Amino acid sequence: MQLSSFADLLNAAHAQDQPQRLLFVFVTAELPSDASPEQRARFEAGQGGTLAPLMCADKLPAELSDFASLQAEAAMMGPTWQLMFAASLSGRAGQPPSAAEAEPHLNRMLDVIKQGRVQHLLAFNAGGEVVSLH
Repeated sequence: MQLSSFADLLNAAHAQDQPQRLLFVFVTAELPSDASPEQRARFEAGQGGTLAPLMCADKLPAELSDFASLQAEAAMMGPTWQLMFAASLSGRAGQPPSAAEAEPHLNRMLDVIKQGRVQHLLAFNAGGEVVSLH
């Protein structure tokens, strides 16, 4: 299934055979302190840098009506973010995964993001649109 928006993610989560729990990691781009002049120039132009996780959350799809509600909640919780990575955790026997079950998966997402291996994660911009990271 091709997703292009946060609404597509919610629809896909609701359509699954088993209840889902959605996992979110909000990040910002930072410039490393040892960046070269070329890296600094690229960063100032809106490219490059490293991804720094700011906060994470897990939600049942029923707890989210749309992207604006998640965005408003994130704004109350923490600093301004630039990208949000999302994943879905499937339940079993008709029960969604608990928040406790989601925690190790969120930690794994954090590790992957810190390592810069984000090509297999679903990324959204601040407008709720899917973005491709190369």
